[in-house]
Amino acid sequence: MVTRPAGAFLAANCFTFVAMSLTVTSLNSGSNGNCYYIANENEAVMVDAGLSCRETQRRMDRLGLAMDKVKAIFISHEHGDHIKGVEGIADKYKIPIYITPATLNSSRMRLDCGVVYHFTPNIAVTIGGLSILPFPKKHDAIDPHSFVIEGNGVKIGVFTDIGVVCKDVLANFKQCNAVFLEANYDEAMLAGGRYPHHLQNRITSGHGHISNRQALELFCGQRAAHLSHIFLSHLSKDNNCPDLALNLFNSKAGHVQIVIASRYNEIPLYRILPGPTAAGIIKKPVRVHARQATLF
Repeated sequence: MVTRPAGAFLAANCFTFVAMSLTVTSLNSGSNGNCYYIANENEAVMVDAGLSCRETQRRMDRLGLAMDKVKAIFISHEHGDHIKGVEGIADKYKIPIYITPATLNSSRMRLDCGVVYHFTPNIAVTIGGLSILPFPKKHDAIDPHSFVIEGNGVKIGVFTDIGVVCKDVLANFKQCNAVFLEANYDEAMLAGGRYPHHLQNRITSGHGHISNRQALELFCGQRAAHLSHIFLSHLSKDNNCPDLALNLFNSKAGHVQIVIASRYNEIPLYRILPGPTAAGIIKKPVRVHARQATLF
């Protein structure tokens, strides 16, 4: 009979727990910058890099994340709040940038050809133990895409700037264990707010953003039993309220944990498991100075 050393069973279980999960965070989510981090035990990818290189690193440091674990950055589209930090990060860290040719051309970014890689819609890209599936979305950009990142039996969706809930969003949402889901505006706040009609029309055109109501309908109609987290993302500063969106979703959430992805700060690091169990927060940001808490 083999005697297992004290603590060996716990250690083995902890390894299995980590190996059968993905960790995620939003470093920022909003019109002032977007950056989403998804990792397994060995490597990480980012979707978009809309913060400066320095600010991206600062927020990762507060979460105990290392840039050398990031093996690729996937770019959803060319708008500035999604690509502001790409050139600086690529230049300093030589991280591969996955982007479509049309988006790269429209972005006017100057990137060393050695870090530029292209992806094709609906064909997964393998980065170590992670599989990243890009698919087209409706947005007022030249060649916009959303992404599903899969690893360790877990699927994470990054569905922001989606304009309308199209068939591709529907098909991919129902597969996910956790989703960064756009809830950009409250319809009454937008209609009664300061935005001129042409800008309101752009937002609601089907190639702009989706509202709290549209996001909630997607959540209620398509969520799978294994969905554990919704990170409400890209909330408008002027046309939405975090408490309003949070309360709306919590009224229908059931076992799903609803989290606001802040437009000012990184959120804690979350562990996502394959099933409906909400593993929850595994690392909170460490803030040294209060003035570091905001982007501007």
